[in-house]
Order: sequence, then C-alpha cells, then structure tokens
Amino acid sequence: MNNITNPTGGSALGNNQGAVGASNAGQHNDVGDKAFDAAAKKSGHNVSSSTSEKITDGARGAFEKATGKQVNSKISN
Repeated sequence: MNNITNPTGGSALGNNQGAVGASNAGQHNDVGDKAFDAAAKKSGHNVSSSTSEKITDGARGAFEKATGKQVNSKISN
C-alpha cells in the first residue's frame, strides 16, 4: 500500500514534505517570511503561504505599534 495515488496522480497519503517552500516559490519573500517558514518547517508544521504572510505581517505590526519604530524593508515589507 505504499503507492496509493489519487486521480490527479499525487499521493493520497498526504506527503506534504517541502510544501511550504514549494508554495512560496513564485513569490518574493522577505527575511521575516523566510525565517518563519524555516521555523514552521523545522517544528513539523505545514503552514500555507497566505497564513504565514498574515502571521509575519501581524508580528511586524505589533512590533511597530509597541515600539513606534518602522521595521526595515529589507527585513519585512
């Protein structure tokens, strides 16, 4: 039962290894997004690119609100 596939040809067993990196391949990620994606992957969580973007944007906004300083655009845009 190792080779079960769904009608579209992909694995029906949910092999999502590398899904975080693959979903962001066409987008320009800043350093904050890349760091979050790496941490999520290392911890074993599969986070979609839109969810990842929302989380990092929220963290950036919270930092800016708390400190009154803008985050460098090289780190988070």
